[in-house]
Amino acid sequence: MNGLFIKILSLVAAMYFALPPCAFADDSIPEAEADIPVISCLTCSPGADIYELEGHSALRIKSREADYVVNWGLFDFDSPNFVYRFVKGECDYMAGAIPTDRFIHYYAANGRQVFEQTLDLTPLQTADIIAAVQTNLLPQNRTYRYNYVKDNCATRILNLIESTAPDTLSLAPAHIPVVGQSPSFRSVMSHYHASYPWYQFGIDLALGSGIDYPISTAEAAFAPVLMQPILQKATIGGKPLVAKSEIISPGYDVTLPPTPWYLTPMAVFSLLFIIAALITWFDILRRKISRWFDALIFSVFGITGLVLAFLVFVSTHEATSPNLLILWLNPLCLLVPACLWSAKGRSFLIFYQFLNFAAICAMIILLPVMNQTVNLAIIPLVATDIIRSLSYIYISRCERKRKNLYRIRYSA
Repeated sequence: MNGLFIKILSLVAAMYFALPPCAFADDSIPEAEADIPVISCLTCSPGADIYELEGHSALRIKSREADYVVNWGLFDFDSPNFVYRFVKGECDYMAGAIPTDRFIHYYAANGRQVFEQTLDLTPLQTADIIAAVQTNLLPQNRTYRYNYVKDNCATRILNLIESTAPDTLSLAPAHIPVVGQSPSFRSVMSHYHASYPWYQFGIDLALGSGIDYPISTAEAAFAPVLMQPILQKATIGGKPLVAKSEIISPGYDVTLPPTPWYLTPMAVFSLLFIIAALITWFDILRRKISRWFDALIFSVFGITGLVLAFLVFVSTHEATSPNLLILWLNPLCLLVPACLWSAKGRSFLIFYQFLNFAAICAMIILLPVMNQTVNLAIIPLVATDIIRSLSYIYISRCERKRKNLYRIRYSA
């Protein structure tokens, strides 16, 4: 979303919330018949972009004077150093308001369904939510530190409802489409990212065991498409939270079709492993290392390791550390292309490859202990690393024995 659109949203919000709270009531009629605003939760179906794959949540506030939607999912991609701050865990999102008809028109134009759940709230809770929204939309309050699974457009709404509830908010477990295991943040994301395997592969590389523990019903609401059924079964003091549900704007599946199997990370990396195995076999036969191949592979590993090290040791994202993949993908991989081309460097690499192989073995042992789930497409990559490391050790030792034998014969 560009900066101009954000400024427009902020202006609209200011126009609405410059009104005093009493603007929602009509003093010309008895208090009992005053217009009490109706609050509902809007859930938008998943979109085609990667940040839309779990849908979107917003809060609708409708009264006699106004009908607008408040949401906490605004960001300015053009802001300075956006990508760097996002990776570092310092990405800020904003709250904003927009007339309901414009909100619905935007999602309808993109083919995305808008589902409305009218909340059965007491007048006091309604007033409390509106007051909280007014405060949240003030310029000094509308920006917040975004967290993909702990603080986003859906969790903000659920927390707002819970904090203003006159009684305990009870959340009944909703169906979570994860087969064969207890749901975790990672498994939920994997389900909704099924057609985007490269995106999920990146998530699985970047995020460690912090997203692999079994999540509660409230935590599952981080995904707007899951918060919808969770709210549907929710109760406050034994009374259903949702009074009415309806589709106010139809839609269709706008996500991308499934990625062809031959373009998935597993297929691509499996092909890479086959190529590495053939090159390794050829290298063993001729007792010589294909330095160009190792330089290429370990350069990619090393550059990826730099990003991973940044996420583990610098980023403030709570889910990026611990990440056992750092034992395999780390900046030390860059030693291989740096040392391959000199005799002294190649001698040092024997020690490095022993260390590398030991680190990979440690990672394989510790992953189930630390309960970290890895993407299956990592397997052929790790296997490629292992066979190249072992082949380097084997061929280097064979070459050293050959030279020693030649030296002995020459001396004799």
